[in-house]
Amino acid sequence: MYDVLIIGGGAAGFYSAIHIAEANPNYKIAILERGKEVLTKVKVSGGGRCNVTHAEFNPSELTKNYPRGDKELLGPFHTYASGDTVQFFERKGISLKIEADGRMFPVTDSSQTIIDCFTSEANRLGVEVLTKTAVTGLERTEENLNVWRVLTHDTIFETKKVLVATGSNPKIWDMLSKLGHSIVAPVPSLFTFNITDSRISNIPGVSTHAEVTVLPKKSIYLKSKYKKQKAAELFSEGPLLITHWGMSGPAILKLSAWGARILNEYGYRFKIKVNWVPEYHQDGLLELFMDVKKVEKKTVIRTKVLDIPKRLWLNLAKAVGITDKLTWPEVSKQQLQSLAEQLTNSIFLVEGKSTFKEEFVTAGGVDLKEVNFKNYESKLMPNLFFAGEVINVDAVTGGFNFQNAWTGAYIAAAGITESLNS
Repeated sequence: MYDVLIIGGGAAGFYSAIHIAEANPNYKIAILERGKEVLTKVKVSGGGRCNVTHAEFNPSELTKNYPRGDKELLGPFHTYASGDTVQFFERKGISLKIEADGRMFPVTDSSQTIIDCFTSEANRLGVEVLTKTAVTGLERTEENLNVWRVLTHDTIFETKKVLVATGSNPKIWDMLSKLGHSIVAPVPSLFTFNITDSRISNIPGVSTHAEVTVLPKKSIYLKSKYKKQKAAELFSEGPLLITHWGMSGPAILKLSAWGARILNEYGYRFKIKVNWVPEYHQDGLLELFMDVKKVEKKTVIRTKVLDIPKRLWLNLAKAVGITDKLTWPEVSKQQLQSLAEQLTNSIFLVEGKSTFKEEFVTAGGVDLKEVNFKNYESKLMPNLFFAGEVINVDAVTGGFNFQNAWTGAYIAAAGITESLNS
């Protein structure tokens, strides 16, 4: 008989196991992992550097990075948030650094530092880690409703408490559904936009600050059960990166997260409007161009009028018929008007999505109404707890998904410990 069985050998699973074992070294705890290795998502996070958390220490501001779960996470973040995560790793001898955009990484710039910390701590504390142990069933015994039976292909485990920390795992969601939990259908979040367009096709690697708006499809939008989400909400501003396959960067990833369900309904085929110079609107930009036309004698393409990448300026100018040799005195007002529109109101057709690096994130999971966020216990099934992305919480990129895992794992661990002690 185990005191606690943790299903899932990822970030949330290890974090909770360590905290439970630290609270009482005598507890019999095991982590069941279906794969050959543990912490695989930690390994690839942040390009192999592990984006541990984000330097946002105000719970109210922190919740704004969660398209799903923002209201529910406010209380938990007041209990355990980014600052607590930093302290935990410092106690384990791991220093974190803050980068310019607020992301926090180990100073070693290696995810292996975090993996080694978790595996060595689990070993030190006597936590069993069982790999190649896929859970096939979850049930309570008829003799004792306070005991859970966790079934695998060749073993039946019995335990007092179960913590599900499997992330986006359809088989586990099916299992929880059979127990009576409502599962919000999963759709991808945090993805990049596939765009084939001559204005950006030959300039991968170019990055600039931009405003991006998803143009709504009225026919689909009105039928949607999510119609209360106004089209105006599908807007973001930030760094936009042009890639070989289209567009990425924070501005695009935020849109993909906040619009995960609507963009799924669109079949990932929709139009976006990009303002490459957010400080200007079209009329104001035309006025600027007309002022430059009065005094400048050089070619339009060689004149740096705006603070945008040179190759992007060149492509947008060519898109409206402004050639390499056309000078400011020669360019017509109509051409400048077209250039102003291209800079402030570029329309692009998105025809698909691509996963953002290896950091696949899903919107969906256990319905939040069925989780007690004071201890992350199921409201339907006593002694069943959750942590991480198995519930319907997801975040924008920047360390926020991991912070959700740490917070949920810590509070679930505290809830489990308190329940075992009572």
